[in-house]
Amino acid sequence: MHLTPVRTALREVVPGLVALVRNLGEADPVSVGTWTTSEVAAHLSHVFRFDIDAIAGNPVPDATVTAAGMAEVNAKLLADDGERDPAALADRLSALATEFDDVASRAGTAEFDDVASRAGTAEFDDVASPSRADTVEWLQGLRLPSSVVAAHLLEECLIHGHDLASATGRPWPIRRDHALLAVEGGVLPLITALPPTAFVDQEKAGSFRARFDVRLRGGGRTTMVFDRGSLTLDENYSGAVDACLSADPAALMLVFIGRQSIGKPLLAGKLAAWGPRPWKLARLLTAISPP
Repeated sequence: MHLTPVRTALREVVPGLVALVRNLGEADPVSVGTWTTSEVAAHLSHVFRFDIDAIAGNPVPDATVTAAGMAEVNAKLLADDGERDPAALADRLSALATEFDDVASRAGTAEFDDVASRAGTAEFDDVASPSRADTVEWLQGLRLPSSVVAAHLLEECLIHGHDLASATGRPWPIRRDHALLAVEGGVLPLITALPPTAFVDQEKAGSFRARFDVRLRGGGRTTMVFDRGSLTLDENYSGAVDACLSADPAALMLVFIGRQSIGKPLLAGKLAAWGPRPWKLARLLTAISPP
């Protein structure tokens, strides 16, 4: 995936997100977990900061990318940042979004120049697998394409926009193309890049084993393989599966991250499941634990 469409999506999403933050008011209700709306906004600014630093080649926080590891890092960042004023946080997010787009624009140019310089070479024939020069260092020392870092930021904006809107009774429609970029460009590459245990609750997964054919509406398909505490993806698998899942990307993202139960999108037709063992999808949702 190229960086340009993700940058465009962020430019389309961020103004609405900034407006949500600016209009939070003084009540500061609980939004997600124990975090209030202002804490969600502050946390989002921290995500902007380390994703900017990653693409710029600057140091990023020392973190283990698991649910527990990220909870620890996020708690420390919030404790060290006392800003909770909605207007100040809105201004901060707006400035960070501008900085991100500027840094990303230069990263995109560098990637294009590097690919162009390799045209006609043997290395160019395998550009689908980025070389180390095409990647940046992200959390846990992962080497990721800049587009994956940008798609991660897009996912965070979409999810936390949903959190803020839900807590304050405001609308937050998520466009299918934006969610598709976040899932295919960010979530799935991160599952592939991280250790297979990173997205799974080891205690709840237990001996759970299953294969799911996941088909994203408007996008591609992949096979999710759960095997006793591990999760891997196989885009080329063509064998038997326990269930097939046709999913609207936004609905899948909200269910996957634990912001919505599976019942409502199933009834609305945004998710559809079939196969010999579709009941295993419910077990999937108890076993999964996104960072």
